[in-house]
Amino acid sequence: MRASIRTALSLAVVAALMAGCQRDAEPTQAGTPDSAPVPAAPATADAAGSGPPSCPADAGTPPTGALTATRITAADGDGAAGLYEGPVWRDGALYFSDFRFSDGFPSRIRKLTAQGGLETVIDPSGSNGLALGEDGALVAATHDRKEISRFDLIDGSRMRIVGEYQGQPFNSPNDLVIGRDGTLWFTDPDFQRAAAPGGQDKTRVYRVGTDGNVGVVDDSIANPNGIALSPDGGTLYVAGGGEQGVLRAYALVDGQAQAGRDLVATTVPDGLAVDCLGNIYLTEHTLRRVRVISPQGQELATIAADANLTNAAFGGPQGRTLYLTGAGAVWSIDLGVAGLPY
Repeated sequence: MRASIRTALSLAVVAALMAGCQRDAEPTQAGTPDSAPVPAAPATADAAGSGPPSCPADAGTPPTGALTATRITAADGDGAAGLYEGPVWRDGALYFSDFRFSDGFPSRIRKLTAQGGLETVIDPSGSNGLALGEDGALVAATHDRKEISRFDLIDGSRMRIVGEYQGQPFNSPNDLVIGRDGTLWFTDPDFQRAAAPGGQDKTRVYRVGTDGNVGVVDDSIANPNGIALSPDGGTLYVAGGGEQGVLRAYALVDGQAQAGRDLVATTVPDGLAVDCLGNIYLTEHTLRRVRVISPQGQELATIAADANLTNAAFGGPQGRTLYLTGAGAVWSIDLGVAGLPY
């Protein structure tokens, strides 16, 4: 959602987190008949063509004023029936979750190519927020099994990373971010709690260490939602709270989140992106806009859309296109600043 803002999860860390995980007996469908499996590869890489994504030396300049994003008509769906969520840029295409409001909140992972082609690559996925593994796999917050899952885009197989806290399943993991050290941070509101039995007594922000241990970052935000890291990996950002919401920042010291400080008040905040200068792109769901907030809490710009918004990610050839997901729609806007692909 990217140091990286939503950084790549290394193969070594995947192995550590996956120890004792269970692979599905039958692979999840890896693509519709008219779409070929997507080969695994690193995320947007450095100049050598490998390794986790990184910011360019010249990150550019942040947006200012009132801007408007453009709807990508090739991705149009039924916004009354469900939401697009969790965008992530990988190998020249935008991946996102497409879930419905019907019983169990069925979800699939879709791929929007730079040429405007729309494919289904994992169905079902039960997913919401997405992040990238360094091996090209997608790491997902999934409400169908109340867990953080890893999806292999070659064979469609799924593995559990973590699925419970203090012996009980999570509510409905919503969004996630992975630090360069392999630490995984995620939000667990109760929006899709009814998708499966069980849950927690509170909605929380969690930390999963590379040893697999799960700890609580914050349990004071009602329905925490969007989550992201600063480019240097030194600050964690979380948005939540509904109508009277908040964007909160937590300094990270030795891999642990310190007490949070509120940057701005916000209305129905949803997902986040962060540019390479450290500015936060906060989606406000029902206000149909993105607010661009400096690390000091100053509003720099707004970006409007024509339907409810859920999340944001940078992508494009130079990493300077901001993609937005929402009610059955994807939007884009070219900016003068680069960000990482989450």
